[in-house]
Amino acid sequence: MTVTIGKVYHDDRLIVLDKPSGLLAVPGRGEHLQDCLSARVQHEYPEALVVHRLDRDTSGVMVMALDAAAQRELSRQFAARETNKSYIAIVAGSPTAEEGFVELPLRKDFDNPPRHRVDLELGKPAQTRWRVLHRDADHATLEVEPVTGRSHQIRIHLAEIGHPILGDPLYGDGTTTALAPRLMLHAARLTITHPDDGRRMTFEAACPFWRAATY
Repeated sequence: MTVTIGKVYHDDRLIVLDKPSGLLAVPGRGEHLQDCLSARVQHEYPEALVVHRLDRDTSGVMVMALDAAAQRELSRQFAARETNKSYIAIVAGSPTAEEGFVELPLRKDFDNPPRHRVDLELGKPAQTRWRVLHRDADHATLEVEPVTGRSHQIRIHLAEIGHPILGDPLYGDGTTTALAPRLMLHAARLTITHPDDGRRMTFEAACPFWRAATY
């Protein structure tokens, strides 16, 4: 099945894309995992360079640099937590609070790849903010802002507080996984500083599974 990559923004230094769910951000191991967003973009823009990643099953905003200097600066911003990221997630159940903050350190789960896990002794610091946007009888829609950018961070943190993301095959159970046709996690908004002139720029990609006038 062919999936379409939407172009959100493009100039001489960077390109912003709307990655579809089910497409790798970068190549995986093995010939069968070479099709990915970065390879498709590089087919049209050979100079394009990876700055950050989204999980295969997460959709939404990704930025790629169009020269090495732009890549260094954008990568520095992500590492220094100078970017702002906002996700939409639909989770099982409904949190009792309207908002919350999760701080649980994470590391790779070497016994169960590609999973990661909470490890209070050896894990790297990880923090996630969330707030409720909408409640239904058996699930809720959240806006989620990761302070750090650990692999699978949002998915693990929400599962750890008892609200796994619907459609998550790694951190949900059989019931919650079957409740959605895909992982219900979307990178809706990304704010960066342009490497040319220091402008703060915010890019958005419409959530394919939830609509609201504002959030």
